[in-house]
Amino acid sequence: MGYCSRVSGQLAEMRVDQDSSSVVPPASPLSASMAEFTIPAPLKFLMSNLKSIVNIQLTNENYAIWSLQVLKLFTANEFDGYLTKRQICPSGPSTNPEYRLWRLVDQNLVSTMFSTISPSALPYELHLSTVYEIWTTLENRLQPTNRSRVIQLKNELHNIQMKDSTMTQYLAQINTIVDNIDAARSHVDSEDIMLYILNGLPVTYNSFKTSIRTSQLHISLAPSIRSYAVKR
Repeated sequence: MGYCSRVSGQLAEMRVDQDSSSVVPPASPLSASMAEFTIPAPLKFLMSNLKSIVNIQLTNENYAIWSLQVLKLFTANEFDGYLTKRQICPSGPSTNPEYRLWRLVDQNLVSTMFSTISPSALPYELHLSTVYEIWTTLENRLQPTNRSRVIQLKNELHNIQMKDSTMTQYLAQINTIVDNIDAARSHVDSEDIMLYILNGLPVTYNSFKTSIRTSQLHISLAPSIRSYAVKR
């Protein structure tokens, strides 16, 4: 064999080696399966913003307002079905694409919800696997506490006294109690609120209380009482 033939053969072998080394290995089954799904935009929004929008962590004392905020955000982003079990887990093996997508969403919702739960309340949920199980367990455990909280708040409202507070502070305190009762999904009638406000005023407001109680007109109490306080 001549020199040129030998060189030509060597070059051919080198090209074969280079071509074989440049072949991209096939993607692993894991990376291929991950590429099939992307996190939906509304879920990305919840994952990024739930903790900052629900600016309280769940404790035994604030379940009502926490659950209301979480439910509204889940509903606004169309994930409330995962809390109420309307979004049913698809049956079939773990290779079922519908099941895998459902689980992707559900487990990200679990992680996101955990970020809004205080360490004192977390032990209730650590053994649970779906966001529906977590939601219903919290409801069953903390709703009774919520009812006792409503009773406590209404008792505070019934016994509230102005004492050394300013009128603005006194009315703000009453407003906070009423808001907390509303957040606990209970209600106080506006006439009852007026009665509690009047009953908590000191004796120096007796003439004002009498005029309000005997008036036949519908009076907005807060502006009237502030006006009276300024005149005193």
